[in-house]
Amino acid sequence: MTTVSLQPNERLDDLLTEELKIIQSDEVFSFSMDAVLLARFATVPVRGKMIDLCTGNGVVPLLLSTRTKAAITGVEIQERLADMAQRNVVLNRLEGQIGMLQGDLRTIHELLGYGVYDAVTVNPPYLPVQAGEQNINTHIAAARHEIFCTLEDVVSACSRLVRTGGRVAMVHRPSRLIDIVGLMRQARLEPKRIRFVHPRAGAEANMVLIEALRDGKPDLRLLPPLIVYNEEGRYCDELMRIYYGESLSLSGNANTPENGKE
Repeated sequence: MTTVSLQPNERLDDLLTEELKIIQSDEVFSFSMDAVLLARFATVPVRGKMIDLCTGNGVVPLLLSTRTKAAITGVEIQERLADMAQRNVVLNRLEGQIGMLQGDLRTIHELLGYGVYDAVTVNPPYLPVQAGEQNINTHIAAARHEIFCTLEDVVSACSRLVRTGGRVAMVHRPSRLIDIVGLMRQARLEPKRIRFVHPRAGAEANMVLIEALRDGKPDLRLLPPLIVYNEEGRYCDELMRIYYGESLSLSGNANTPENGKE
C-alpha cells in the first residue's frame, strides 16, 4: 500500500476485503451499504472496460477491482470527492486498473465516446431537488438530491456510454422503480434483473438493485429479496459474506456502514 497525504478531517477506513483501504471524511458524503451492494450485484466482464458514474470517493471501482481485470473509470462532478477518489486509487496501488475523472456525466461522453464500455454502474442521488429536506452541507446535499443530474440524465448517460449488449447496473429507492424502468426502456436499456433489499423480514424494501442490457429483449428476472438483519438483529449470512467473504464465521455481527442516503 502506498502512503498518501490526508487532508484535514479525513480518515483512513478499512474496506474489509482484499486489504483495501479508503479515505473518507464526515465533511463529505461517505460510502454506505448501497454502494457495496451495487458493486457485488453488477455483472462484470472478465476484461474490457467499465465505468462508474457518481463515483464519489471511488468506493465502487475499488470494490469492482476485486472481481474483474477490466479497466475501470470513475466519474465524479465534485472536485473534492474526485480528488479523494484519485488518492484512493493511488493508496491501493490500482493506477494500472482504475482511472478517475472529474466531470459531468451529462457531457462526459464528449470526452470518452459513445458505446465504448462493456458495463456501467451508478449509485445516483435518490431525491428530486424539491423533495425531502436538503442538507446544508453542499457535498451531502449533492449526493442525496438531484442537484447536478436528474434520474433521466443518469439513465441517458448510461445509455450513451454502454455498448450494445453491455450492462448497466443501478441502486436506487424502490419508490422510483417505475420511473427507472420507463426511462431505461426509452433509452434502449432493457431491465433484466431486479432485486429488492429489505432491512428485516416483513419490512418494506428500502433499496432496489436493477440491471439492464443495452438493446436487449424483454426477459426480466426478479431475484430473491435480500434481508439485511436476521431475527437476532444481526446482519444476515449473505450480508456478512458480501462484506467479509466466505471464510468469515457467520455468527458475528459487523460494524459496517448503513444506507447513508436514507
